[in-house]
Amino acid sequence: MHFDDQLHRYFGVRDLDALTPDALAAGLEHMRVDFGLETDRARRFALWSLMVLLGAAPDLEEAFDDPADRDAARDFLEMMERADSDGD
Repeated sequence: MHFDDQLHRYFGVRDLDALTPDALAAGLEHMRVDFGLETDRARRFALWSLMVLLGAAPDLEEAFDDPADRDAARDFLEMMERADSDGD
């Protein structure tokens, strides 16, 4: 999954700055539906990660049944927190 391709698929733009509030809401709803239907673990994780970046991800305990996926999600969240605190 390429970030720009996912932006275009879900939001119709390749630049986050070009997103309108309506396009963001519609794209996030589309992502939630796809996430719920996705059976490929890697694609589910990628969708969840993008939703995290956009502030709209479901709780990881609800999102992932597999303990290994939940651990990977926790690691991702910790990595994002470290990156955020390094930017301060």
